[in-house]
Amino acid sequence: MKVRINNNEVETQATTVAELAQEQKLPEKGVAVAISNEMVPRTEWAQRALKEGDDIVILKAFCGG
Repeated sequence: MKVRINNNEVETQATTVAELAQEQKLPEKGVAVAISNEMVPRTEWAQRALKEGDDIVILKAFCGG
């Protein structure tokens, strides 16, 4: 299916946020995911289903100032 990740169209086989995180090789900590401007808590990643055309934002924490 096709979804948008950080404004880029991506083809994915993932059906949940957890599968997408694994597919995108996201780190275990310091990552936040929102779908359609709604934050998805990490505890819900395994249950949160993805659907065609979802608009996903992935934010990674970084140090600096």
